[in-house]
Amino acid sequence: MKITTAAFLKSASLPEHFPGDGRPEVSFVGRSNVGKSSLLNTLLRRKGLAKTSSAPGKTRLVNFFDVNGRFYFVDLPGYGFAKAPKSMRDEWVDLMRAYLGGRETLGLAALLLDIRHKPSAQDAEMVEMLESYERPTVLVATKADKVSRNQQSAGVAAIRRELGLDRDALIIPFSSETGQGRRELLSVIGEVLGAPPVQAEED
Repeated sequence: MKITTAAFLKSASLPEHFPGDGRPEVSFVGRSNVGKSSLLNTLLRRKGLAKTSSAPGKTRLVNFFDVNGRFYFVDLPGYGFAKAPKSMRDEWVDLMRAYLGGRETLGLAALLLDIRHKPSAQDAEMVEMLESYERPTVLVATKADKVSRNQQSAGVAAIRRELGLDRDALIIPFSSETGQGRRELLSVIGEVLGAPPVQAEED
């Protein structure tokens, strides 16, 4: 999939604020501080487009990004941020459930997991949620530059084992620092959205 244009569209705190033009969407979901905003900036090659922070819980709304004037990339609130008030955490969960469960235009969910750590109970719950909603899902193992290639293989194997995934389940190691995994992830997204192949994009 070739990225030609990308721009922030809007933030939404309620389902009725989501765009209603019927464009296909790809959502990005994961624990707080797993690197969703950094991944989006790397995918779109727009530094600072998605706001990043070293503090967990930065993304508290559903953020929509216009891609190529044809699709939306959707940044969902991070889960598992224990320091947030319970009422706020409940609001985030309700908002994510409303999006993931009811969004007809959602074509693919990208679930981000930190390659350095075993998946958490919340990660396993998210996998179950996506399966219950029958959402096509690709798993992305972030922060791959923080470990060696051998450790990457071990991290992917741990994710696969802890989540009870099939041996052929696709898990893409990804680094927002080096760009590792960008081409592969864009290829998966392009296949789902029916976009031109990523090989057409210049490095």
